Amino acid sequence: MKWLPTAMLLVLAAPAVAQAPLAPRNNSPATSPVAPKPATAMATKSAKMSAAARTAVGAPGYRTFTMYNGMKVTLIHAGVDKKAVVDLELNTGQIDEPAFAPGLAALTAGLLLEGTIARTSAQILSEAASFGGAINTSVGPVSTSLSGEVGTEHIARFISLLSDVVRHPRLDTAGFERVRRNTQRALDSTLQNAGHRARQQWRAMVFPDHPFGRPYSYTATLAALQLGHARNDYDDNFGAARAHIYVSGVFDDNLIEHAVRDAFSDWKAGSAAAPRPTAAVARRQFMLVDSPGAAKSTIWLGLPVIDPSSSDFVKLEVANGLLSGAFGSSATMNFGDDQGLTGSTGSNIWMRKGASYWAGVAQVNGDSTGFALESMLNQIEHLRREVPADSEVERVKQDVIGRFNALRLSRQGIVSQLAYVDEFGLGEIWLAEYVKRVMAVSAEDIRQMAASQLDPERMTITVVGDRATVEPQVGRFRPQAP
Repeated sequence: MKWLPTAMLLVLAAPAVAQAPLAPRNNSPATSPVAPKPATAMATKSAKMSAAARTAVGAPGYRTFTMYNGMKVTLIHAGVDKKAVVDLELNTGQIDEPAFAPGLAALTAGLLLEGTIARTSAQILSEAASFGGAINTSVGPVSTSLSGEVGTEHIARFISLLSDVVRHPRLDTAGFERVRRNTQRALDSTLQNAGHRARQQWRAMVFPDHPFGRPYSYTATLAALQLGHARNDYDDNFGAARAHIYVSGVFDDNLIEHAVRDAFSDWKAGSAAAPRPTAAVARRQFMLVDSPGAAKSTIWLGLPVIDPSSSDFVKLEVANGLLSGAFGSSATMNFGDDQGLTGSTGSNIWMRKGASYWAGVAQVNGDSTGFALESMLNQIEHLRREVPADSEVERVKQDVIGRFNALRLSRQGIVSQLAYVDEFGLGEIWLAEYVKRVMAVSAEDIRQMAASQLDPERMTITVVGDRATVEPQVGRFRPQAP
């Protein structure tokens, strides 16, 4: 189960389409502080965690409040070691990239660590290290994160450092060029990865003309982007109204609240995130991406599904667990070593508000591509028609619960759970009742969920492989003209 994707946005070379970038604006990167409010009136709303929800996150409790500039703060008391995770989540990421600039969000996030008005990049690194930690940046589809773990005695100073990094970045040419070079190196390491190419093409077909359809960048795009584009991205999307800081660990509540207020209360609010509607495609589409001479084929198939805000989502999670195991066991039984199963066969749910999807993935020998696709689709149809064995359902439910509980064993895991709840507006009771809802899922629930959500006739299929080998095997999977 994925909770809140925080992996750094990767970039992948692909044939570039001629694009006309907008001219960068020359806005200053410096923030425009709002007038600070009296400390006694800073919190506009505050919520304490219920006893049931406290039990659900395995912590004595947490408290969330919102400052006048719109920034949210969640203080979580967890663990016994004198340490804490500080995680600043910003509601911006790939979703805010213009069509001409996939990868821009990662460039902007990378620039934050290249120096501030008061500190050089080396000073940021040295100061964080003196606290026993580091500042890590990551960019996801809808979020940008700056985080680190430090000793309790250093939390307040780390928060101050984090504030300087996110509020006063230097955003200069030298830093931009260094970040671009680093990004290019990351790109180079993915160039031969068929899994990335399959995902790129599949997402482009399911999310046409949308940032979610551009999960990776292009070599030519990186070369064309300018510092002004990153400054525009920062000015438009970074501000207190989009920020939520989580502190999870052992600390004095009043001391850390005071540190957060000192560091962030005069941060400009900026613009709140606007609605970002997504029109995902749910119909049979097929694309074969040629990889001349490739011995293996990579398969992606799937379609949009309900998101975690649906009360039925836990049923889909269990159905996914059943299918993921079925794909692997079926492939092992039917293909064997002689037909090249690589161990990457499985399925997953990508969770975004209003834009979630389910996908099955496999990598097999090229001459087994058609057989693998047929086997995967047959497994889906079987689950849609037949009620699975109770023993299998119970096994998968325990796996789902185990992953949920594993997150509660770490400070960062608790933050991830709460950020997940915040992203989908689930409410604190969701945590308290999650295990009970999973245990209530029946075998018939799984069949019905597969029947309603996983229709093979509405699935997009992408294959990356040697066209000469694969083409004769896949004609029957292409959509048929009416």
